[in-house]
Amino acid sequence: MRRKRIAVPFLAASAVASLVPALAPAATATAAENPLARFQEQKPSWKRCGKDMPATLRCATIKVPLDYGRPGGKTLDLAISRVKTSTGKERRGVLLTNPGGPGGTGVEMPTFLASELPKSVTAKYDLIGFDPRGVGRSSPVSCGLKTSERNWERPYKAATFAKDVKWAKTVAEKCDAKQGDKLRHISTRNTARDMDVIRAVLGEKKISYLGYSYGTYLGAVYTQMFPKRADRFVLDSSVDPDRVWRGMIQVWAEGAEPAFANWTKWTAKRHSEYKLGKTPEAVGKTFWGLVAQADRKPIDDGSGVPMNGDDIRMYMRGMVFNVEWAANTVKDLKKAAAGKKTTPAPTRSGTPERTPAPPAFGSTAAKMKVPSDNQDASFWAVVCGDTRAWPTDPEQYRRDAIKDKKKYPLYGDFASNIKPCAFWKKQGSEPATVIDNKVGALLLQNEWDSQTPLVSGRGLRKHLKGSKMVTVAGGIGHGIYGSKSCADKTATAYLTTGKLPAKDITCKAKPPAEGGRSGTSPLPIPTPRGVPGMVSRF
Repeated sequence: MRRKRIAVPFLAASAVASLVPALAPAATATAAENPLARFQEQKPSWKRCGKDMPATLRCATIKVPLDYGRPGGKTLDLAISRVKTSTGKERRGVLLTNPGGPGGTGVEMPTFLASELPKSVTAKYDLIGFDPRGVGRSSPVSCGLKTSERNWERPYKAATFAKDVKWAKTVAEKCDAKQGDKLRHISTRNTARDMDVIRAVLGEKKISYLGYSYGTYLGAVYTQMFPKRADRFVLDSSVDPDRVWRGMIQVWAEGAEPAFANWTKWTAKRHSEYKLGKTPEAVGKTFWGLVAQADRKPIDDGSGVPMNGDDIRMYMRGMVFNVEWAANTVKDLKKAAAGKKTTPAPTRSGTPERTPAPPAFGSTAAKMKVPSDNQDASFWAVVCGDTRAWPTDPEQYRRDAIKDKKKYPLYGDFASNIKPCAFWKKQGSEPATVIDNKVGALLLQNEWDSQTPLVSGRGLRKHLKGSKMVTVAGGIGHGIYGSKSCADKTATAYLTTGKLPAKDITCKAKPPAEGGRSGTSPLPIPTPRGVPGMVSRF
């Protein structure tokens, strides 16, 4: 997840600074009846987001409580954005959006979706984006992490485990020292509450919603907390509530194994092109032989960044879901290992570290305003604080990493190795949400999704009993709606008519064009490093 990536720009600081409205004073009686009235009755001051952004994208900043249990206490800024429908006659309401994360920014999401979604959808909804609390322009959190401290994909090795434990403890301590009690309130449940404040501020009785990746869990939590205010919800590339959050990292290892097996079969059938083996077993032997060779002497694939065996495993974990990309990558790696000149994959060229570069912002001022470790800090705040299920004994992580490397050799030890959550001092202000409702929703899921594998999508489907699921057989990548997938038609029909399919359905993905490294997702959603065209985590 720490190779070259595309980041969604933030608002220009100069533009946003002028958008914070004063909270309207609430009458004492109103406050007593509804302690959130002063937040829900805000009148946003919509203005252009920045000179380098489309004039149709309007932005504002509203206030939300830091602690919803104490709405009269401290507040946070919440940056919101809007692209209004051009046809008021057909307008149904608002379509709130979230690109994923935790830690993904969403203020520019409406602009992207306005160009990618069918006109039949954009005619019915104002597209609404927002930076979740603690992220981007919404009172961003920071832990003051160094670049080296932001690398959290760590393979298990007995010789380096003590160093990994020290790293995890250092990150947790830095976050606590920098943010203190604020971290307890950077949670999915509170972000769902913020969504409901946005609903009220926009004057809507209900909201429709399009959430990708982590945004599926956020949307599911909203349906649980505010079932009567959820209109048409599309949840794309789903998080399994039963796996929040350590299990959602571990499922990357679990999901990679069938993807690896699928890749070896596909590649073996094309031995004449790739020369990696005539059988799946032979292809696997070639790959693991390269891993072993790189452990003895790192292999430079032409990027100037030699890879050891662990680097190859980590890189291939996300890559293997796209069989053509994986085959081309291993083919080039084999050449490099033999001393032949190769052209490195675009995600490795010029990227000498695993840690992602800070997000690309809209202006120099914005770069200065948003901490460079904001995505990491907000990620850990949610992942560690949302649930109280993280083990606190380092030896548990050691045992799990050893066990899971044997069970899931491609990535098992990475996934189960120790994380900062083992030492997190400020648990979330409340337990994780139990998802179990009959609210209508449409789930979209690719068969070969590296971040939220098919098993994860099925997990959410089980909890949302009123939902229906569209599985894209052969579908590659993280994020579906807006990518011209076979599932788009069903999602569009649901958003425009409100009718869900009578039952779960499966459609077949179009085969990718042969002869090129195709199949990358154009969607601005968090996805793994090492996978072309993608951004970051869940």
